[in-house]
Amino acid sequence: MARVFWFRRDRRLQDNLALNTCAKAAIADGDKTVIPVFWYNAKEYEQLSGLRQHSLTESLKALDKSMESSLEVIQGVEMSALVEFAQKSKASHIHATESFDPEGMAEQKSLKSKLKGTGIELVLEDSYYAVKPGTVEKPTDGTAYRVYTPFYKAWFQIGWQAPLKLTKGFSWKSRSSKSAIPKPTKPAPFAVKAGEQFALETFKKFQKRAILDYSENRNRPDLSGTSHLSHALAHGEIHPRTLLAPLSELEGHTVFRKEIAWREFYADVLFRNPHTLDDYYEPRFKAMRYDTGAKAKAKLERWQSGTTGFPMVDAGMRQLLETGWMHNRVRMIVASFLVKDLHLEWQLGAKWFEQNLTDYDPASNSHGWQWTAGCGTDASPYYRVFNPILQGYKFDPEGKYVRKFIPELAHLQGPEVHEPWLLVDGLANGYPEPMLDHSTERDESLARLEEIKIN
Repeated sequence: MARVFWFRRDRRLQDNLALNTCAKAAIADGDKTVIPVFWYNAKEYEQLSGLRQHSLTESLKALDKSMESSLEVIQGVEMSALVEFAQKSKASHIHATESFDPEGMAEQKSLKSKLKGTGIELVLEDSYYAVKPGTVEKPTDGTAYRVYTPFYKAWFQIGWQAPLKLTKGFSWKSRSSKSAIPKPTKPAPFAVKAGEQFALETFKKFQKRAILDYSENRNRPDLSGTSHLSHALAHGEIHPRTLLAPLSELEGHTVFRKEIAWREFYADVLFRNPHTLDDYYEPRFKAMRYDTGAKAKAKLERWQSGTTGFPMVDAGMRQLLETGWMHNRVRMIVASFLVKDLHLEWQLGAKWFEQNLTDYDPASNSHGWQWTAGCGTDASPYYRVFNPILQGYKFDPEGKYVRKFIPELAHLQGPEVHEPWLLVDGLANGYPEPMLDHSTERDESLARLEEIKIN
């Protein structure tokens, strides 16, 4: 009997432990056949932004190409579609990489339940992380770390195995004529590149281009100082082990390793606190006064469209809409602005990011937002309010990033682009005046914090 491998957020062949186990088991069975499957919900796919649709589709196309066009794509509202397929294929096992986020765990639970009485066994192995969520614990009492730095030290001490090459000696089963990779129903502003090979090439370029200066340049949105691998990690086109393996103790390497560990820390936090996907890690912040109603909705729409009148904020929001990505430093700036200048709940911003980011990751998204909002684990204190103007001067010193995404300000030179309202012709091309006074809203934010302080 053949074995099914269910591809999820692990769309690659190399360094895929669960796939390797499946392949070896198929060889041991004597059948030597693996049926590669991807399951999706068509209604949920329809709801994705155009860039997210194209991103997923291109990822699947690349995966399919890497396995001789054998990927079986199944769509259905529930996991029963996958069960029915396995039964028709006379499979003995369904293998998959184990998921530790709420949605992924719910899928696993549902599939396991629907497989009862079928004689088909679900085999879950490994994770999307170098160290499985739930593994890193305090040696003193076995509890979870709430703070990143001690988590990082323990995580690093646990370590991880070397990247694993896919075993040979098995074959993919040819897909049925009914199988089809989903086609985007919405346009994308550019051709999306995705897949395992593209991810590996991107990593090689990063090692040559920017990793040595990563500690200095990673916060500069005007420079190409980041790895550009967040999309590949989110889709599982490359595993963190592959990124960690060649790293040394050089400063740039160490800082890059620590950035990977932040992703793992947030995954651990979400696994242990699944409610924090859309609820407060620090519950007292639920009692804070947030703006609601028509005026709040209008403020949210200006933030979403990048028309707040604050160039650094607007450049980031427009970058998101145009590219499906936003520089990490700018993510913090726009998040702080939403929560502490506009006085809106972080969940509104997290949802907008989920809808538009091609590198959307549930744990990193929710807890990145909660960190900036001051209500998460190891959070930036709420009273730390990002000044969007000063952040622009510091991290986009010549204004190149702002001019790239705000054509209305392209006529301005150098750093003056960060305060265009001070110039005679700064707003001549239709860029709006600031929608608020940052100092005033900062004071209002701190006043609201005082209201929920624990005496």
